[in-house]
Amino acid sequence: MLPGLALPTDVDDAHISVRFKYGIHTIFLFIDALAPFSSVTQDLLEVLKDRYPDGLTKSSATPDERTPVPDAANLTYGVLRVPTDPSKGWKPLKLGEDATNTPSKCGIKDNSIVAFAFAPDDEDDMDAEEGDAVFEVEWPQEDEELYEQRP
Repeated sequence: MLPGLALPTDVDDAHISVRFKYGIHTIFLFIDALAPFSSVTQDLLEVLKDRYPDGLTKSSATPDERTPVPDAANLTYGVLRVPTDPSKGWKPLKLGEDATNTPSKCGIKDNSIVAFAFAPDDEDDMDAEEGDAVFEVEWPQEDEELYEQRP
């Protein structure tokens, strides 16, 4: 090795890439899988405040309606019930008291898709059947009109 030449830091299994979804947004974050979820939440909120100062868009049908990103918030997280079928909905993660569970303990792996929602203030924002948070995620869809316009 040449003197003064630093080797790049090795990436270990404790650092994973996760796609966080809300509304029409997908936020890619590189997180420490062994850090508590409270730390992940803090990092995610920091990115959201910086990248989306005007708030998050829930639907492409109503792009002017935005969800403001608070400075501090309780977030709930969910993973797809069936990884290959988003229509089956989301299974909330059990983060533990004060979000002390780690992503690894919750089963989050590299390249996982994780929905998030701002913790509801009242039961109106809860799913009536299961008592779970409602995760607002809009998946990209093909626009068939684009195909019809081609010569």
